[in-house]
Parts: sequence; structure tokens; C-alpha cells
Amino acid sequence: MQQSFFALFLGRLLGTTWWRTFHVRAALWVSLATAVILLAGAALVVHAEQGAPGANITSFSKAVWWAVETATTVGYGDLYPVTAWGRVVAAVVMLAGITAFGVITAAIATWFVGRAEQDAHTVGAAVRQYTREGEEAFHAEVRALHERFDRVENLLDNRDAR
Repeated sequence: MQQSFFALFLGRLLGTTWWRTFHVRAALWVSLATAVILLAGAALVVHAEQGAPGANITSFSKAVWWAVETATTVGYGDLYPVTAWGRVVAAVVMLAGITAFGVITAAIATWFVGRAEQDAHTVGAAVRQYTREGEEAFHAEVRALHERFDRVENLLDNRDAR
């Protein structure tokens, strides 16, 4: 049975210690808080708009759609609060959406930067190891050349002494 991309992603994400880091926990808590605020905002805006003249958010399902499009700053304009309390709820939903996307984006960026930093450290260690091995080989070659020159000098000195 083939797993979905989402299941593989969550398994990979939660299968490591990475999920325990602060930015991931913050993103998860902000997402949960945003979902609660969206649902609460939808319920409150329906209550605030109920019976208002010109109100177009008249059911919970419309209110949930309105909350999602408001939090994501899409704002099609098809649904909007007409009462003062409805607009206060809208402001809270907007701030929650902007905050959630900011925190989640920062968490993802932190993850990418952390991965790039790990890769840079790995490459740096490999380069240092390669350089160290190259220096050792160079020094060994220089020592071998010195030994050859010493032997040649000894042979020449012995030849001159005869």
C-alpha cells in the first residue's frame, strides 16, 4: 500500500527530533490556536450579524468560509461583516491569520536554513579532511625527495672520497 505524500512528510517530520524544536512546536501551537480562532470567529460573526440589515454572513458554513478567506487575506468581498462587532471579530481573525502565516513561514525558513547549515558543516569537514590528507601526502613526498637527495649526496661524497 502506497502512502500519501502528506503521510510520508508527517512521518519523516515527526520521526526525528526536529519536531521537538521550539520553532516547530510554535508553528503547531499557532496553527491550532488559529484554527480555534477561526471557528470561534465564525461562530461570533454569525451571532453578531444575525438579524442585521444587509448582513450576508447568515450561516455557520458561510461564516467558516468567510473566516478562512479573511485569515488568508484573500478577501474576495463576497462575504463581509456589516456590524461593528462583526468588524471587531474580523480584525481579530485577520491578525490571527497574519500571525499564523508569519510563524509558519518562519518555522519553515528556519528548517531550510538549519538544513543548509548542516550541509555546509558537512562539506566544510570533508574539505578540511581532504586538505589534511593532501598536506600529509605532500609532506610525505617532500620527505621522500629529501631522502633521495641525501642518498645522492652521500653517493657523490663517497665517490669524491675515493
